[in-house]
Amino acid sequence: MTKSLVEMTAEIIQSQISSTEMTTDEVKEALKDTFQTLKSLQDIEAVGAEMPAEESGPVMEPKKSIQKNKVVCLECGQEFKMLSPKHLKSHGLTAKEYRKKYGFSARQPLCAKSLSERRSQSGKERGLPPNLRKAIEARTKKKSK
Repeated sequence: MTKSLVEMTAEIIQSQISSTEMTTDEVKEALKDTFQTLKSLQDIEAVGAEMPAEESGPVMEPKKSIQKNKVVCLECGQEFKMLSPKHLKSHGLTAKEYRKKYGFSARQPLCAKSLSERRSQSGKERGLPPNLRKAIEARTKKKSK
């Protein structure tokens, strides 16, 4: 059996009252607002129309989203050390699409600057740059032959 809007409104406000002290006027206003919101949602559902999508921009300026110790997802505003492919997939994006959407270069790491610096230093300590140079030279020699 489905609940009526009045019953749902009463349950919502009752729950709110149990955790927050409210005056009689605040309770009346909350009941009224909650009922109107539920009513409008029911009307939208009955018509089958979708709620109007809010055209929202990024959470913050893209250049400021990559910070020293965190990176902020421009889709949802969550903070991470690194934007993982799994998280980006939850927004229906790949790393390449995310970079393109927000104007990052294709080589921009989607991680905190400190993490990127640590990885860079670790690579240099292992001797990756010289090995990389050798591989690039070998590739260019093969192409020129």
